[in-house]
Amino acid sequence: MSPRHWALALLLALPVLAAAQPQAEEPPLTVQATLDAGQQERYRRLIHELRCLVCQNQTIADSNAPLAQDLRSQVERQIAEGRSDDDIRHYMTARYGDFVLYKPPVQRNTVFLWAGPFLLLLGALAIALRQLLRRRNAAAITPAAPDPQALQKLLDEDRP
Repeated sequence: MSPRHWALALLLALPVLAAAQPQAEEPPLTVQATLDAGQQERYRRLIHELRCLVCQNQTIADSNAPLAQDLRSQVERQIAEGRSDDDIRHYMTARYGDFVLYKPPVQRNTVFLWAGPFLLLLGALAIALRQLLRRRNAAAITPAAPDPQALQKLLDEDRP
């Protein structure tokens, strides 16, 4: 085989080799023994509500990033200190902004994030309705094909 064929074979084999690699498992939730069962449940719920600022499309529960590990330990520490869920969310948003919340609140600066999909859907429906009405009006305006027998009769009447 020529070097060109080897390079092509290698390029074709790369996706197969990448798929064969073991997938990363969910990071271990290192809940200390100091948290009771209720606190551990709060911990798990809260870390699924907070976004990893590095990964951006993962919660801190799903991320292996060092920042996500730090955020998990902060949540754990604050639960152990007796802070409420709202206090912990407020602390995180005060420190990292609303972006840290996986579901940001509806506010003036986020209203387009929440309303955007609905506005796009309404716009698409309006365009589809407009096109449908245009086609219907165009069909109503288009004259019907004349009757060939009636045309022949008119032509025959004009002949001397």
